Amino acid sequence: MKSILQSEKLLLLACALAAAGYLADSGASGYGRLASLVETAVLITAILAASLSVARHAERVAQKLGDPYGSMILTLSAVLVEVIVLAIVSTKAHSPTLVRDSIYSAVMLDINGILGVAALIGGFKHGEQAYNDDSARTYSVMILTAVTVSMIIPEFIPQSRWRAYSCFTIAAMLLLYGVFLRMQTGPHSYFFSYSYPDKKTRRPLPTSGYPTRGQSAAVMAIGIIAVGALAELMSHSLDRSLEGIEVPPGLVALIVAGISAAPEMLTALRAALANRMQSVVNIALGASLSTVILTVPAMEALALITGQRIVMAMTPAQTLMMLVTLLVAAINLNDGQTNAIEGMTHFILFGTFLMLLGLGL
Repeated sequence: MKSILQSEKLLLLACALAAAGYLADSGASGYGRLASLVETAVLITAILAASLSVARHAERVAQKLGDPYGSMILTLSAVLVEVIVLAIVSTKAHSPTLVRDSIYSAVMLDINGILGVAALIGGFKHGEQAYNDDSARTYSVMILTAVTVSMIIPEFIPQSRWRAYSCFTIAAMLLLYGVFLRMQTGPHSYFFSYSYPDKKTRRPLPTSGYPTRGQSAAVMAIGIIAVGALAELMSHSLDRSLEGIEVPPGLVALIVAGISAAPEMLTALRAALANRMQSVVNIALGASLSTVILTVPAMEALALITGQRIVMAMTPAQTLMMLVTLLVAAINLNDGQTNAIEGMTHFILFGTFLMLLGLGL
């Protein structure tokens, strides 16, 4: 237990900041905008520290199981963090488009950001990097289907019938994820794994000195609770920081998406540098798929409970960027090898996403 406490100093500090924040939050509005900006930055850093702790222990829980379970548990823990932060921030922000913008930003970060940077860096170091192209095709077609059902078709659903379509969307996403989970962990699990040469195989980790699965699960639970508490405080400080300031509408959505994507990005970059592109594909595309087919039903269910419709239909610019991103990914990930050129195409799309966000589009 002592070793766990020593290794989780940042998580303990995040919990302490959450406790102190709740004690001081009521009087924080009198300190001005600069203080609120500093508070927001500190809280975001604390949320990242807590989410990194959750991701680290999620990875340890699944390491003995190997791919695809490790990548699956990592992406699920990241989606859970995203849903918690998004639910809290969207409730406080009263923005009907925040959920849509956050999911869109998360897909751009995962595919164009994580996959693009990882393929670019890995390509410069290793040249062509191999992976199982069955996984890329499966992910791509499922992401396209989920995005179409949940974020493109809603544009054509009239206001009077949004509840019926929300119920359909929830059922469709859960059904899609159920089949995908059965494939990923059942008879088609080989779609999401790749046999590396012996020299590249990850050596088993020593068991002594490492937390047990129960201890890791406990740390994950504490980290998720800390994320929720810190997100509540961040929503307050963010409102105070941005009050009266013109900011791009997608900035808050990008912050929410970035919080959930940070652990995945670090893991993916390490995998790319270690010439394990299959892990990068599983993380980047798996996170995008999980974000759409798990975050959408969670937030749609919240909308049905509160009776306030959330706007899920993407703007024309978002729709075009999403379709181009998925088309480029399908073409690039069709031959079982990535290289720096393919990484650069996604990185340019990521830069375009940031440019459009800065222009308010």
